[in-house]
Amino acid sequence: MIFRGKRPSNLGVVNGRLADGPNKPNWVSSQASDKKHHIEPLQFSGDPKSAIQALRSTIEAMPRTKLVEGGAKYLYFEFTSALMGYVDDVEFYCDGEVIHVRSASRLGYSDLGANRKRIETIRGAFSG
Repeated sequence: MIFRGKRPSNLGVVNGRLADGPNKPNWVSSQASDKKHHIEPLQFSGDPKSAIQALRSTIEAMPRTKLVEGGAKYLYFEFTSALMGYVDDVEFYCDGEVIHVRSASRLGYSDLGANRKRIETIRGAFSG
């Protein structure tokens, strides 16, 4: 059984910001104002375009990922869980100084920390 859910229509960057998440605990964002959902952005040194390219390569090497949108400043991936096929929407936006992140479950209420863990795994693998 696969639990894909419907792709959200509010994703992307608007006025330098990624979308806020729903009133649930199943998402994290470096632009969230509340402590429960906030996670630090990814740091990089050097050229922002090279950092985004390195991040893209890092994520594409991870299992069960699909690039939905990729550009010079913005990346959007779908991550699918191994067991039940749940899909999470994961976005990255480079503002030139840091790479902001947003990782959110499409379905359910709690993610049991999966989105926060995913971003920390990416942070550990990313060498920007």
